[in-house]
Amino acid sequence: MSQVSKNSGDFFEKITALLKNARKKAIYSINQTMVYTYYEIGKIIIEEEQKGQKRAEYGKQLIKQLSQKLVKEFGKGFSKRNLEQMRLFYLTYSKTQTLSAEFRLSWSHYLFLTRIDNEDERKFYEIEAFENNWSLRELKRQFDSALFERLVLSRDKKGVKKLSEKGQIIKNPEDTLKDPYILEFLGLPEETRYSETDLEQKLIDKLENFLLELGKGYTFVGRQVRFTFDDKHFRIDLVFYNRLLQSFVLIDLKIGELSHQDLGQMQMYVNYYDRFVKLDHENKTVGMVLCKKKNDTLVEITLAENNEQIFASKYQTVLPSKKELKQLIENKLTDE
Repeated sequence: MSQVSKNSGDFFEKITALLKNARKKAIYSINQTMVYTYYEIGKIIIEEEQKGQKRAEYGKQLIKQLSQKLVKEFGKGFSKRNLEQMRLFYLTYSKTQTLSAEFRLSWSHYLFLTRIDNEDERKFYEIEAFENNWSLRELKRQFDSALFERLVLSRDKKGVKKLSEKGQIIKNPEDTLKDPYILEFLGLPEETRYSETDLEQKLIDKLENFLLELGKGYTFVGRQVRFTFDDKHFRIDLVFYNRLLQSFVLIDLKIGELSHQDLGQMQMYVNYYDRFVKLDHENKTVGMVLCKKKNDTLVEITLAENNEQIFASKYQTVLPSKKELKQLIENKLTDE
């Protein structure tokens, strides 16, 4: 066998990888150019509208005539509806200086983002969609599950501002937490009877979705992870590792109301991992009890005042009402 034949596999793989990378960059460049072009078209439409005396009527006629000419020359992509969307795109993103100037998302992403009235919320989803490489479908799912509102509820005013400026920054265990977690992808109706084993199996079956709901940096380690001491066996429902926190994250599932015994049991799990599993360079283990019902006062009294390791969050199997969550946010910000 010739030397060329021996090395041909690696040789072709290198060229294939190079071509795939070039194709990816070309697609990104084309997308960026297209979005920027649509932004400029929106700008020109607005500038031309401002010359008309009866702006509303003039604007309608302007877009209608422009659409007829562009469709004739360039095709259906320049319908009256599409031109109106370009106009709205410019109006939305010309008002503020944001990362949007780089146009790092697809046109479909931006069309969805322009429907979000709250500027801080819109900027948050834009940053997160780019950094986490969300598809349009995943962006819509995160918005429908009120990710922004759920994170806002666990932060002070400065923390809320950081969400819109930098997205979700993970430095401490608290930064990863949401309350509630939304598990609508499991297909379990709110009132259906199911066991903790059923819930666990559903989460494993939809592990990719669950990792997205957990947030940044999570990798799956195992389910029903067993450890033993003093001839007694214990099992942790789900074990994850967070690369950003550099720590294990233990999750215990409770389908009923949270009790102080549940928190005490999680404390024992966390202590075991800290003393016998984690490496010296890793940070302290985080424990989370995911429950159907939670009493905040019970959690506060049970856990130490300086607690940074044990947390409890509710879960819901149906999408929440964004209206109700926004009302909670308004009440929270008013109380601060």
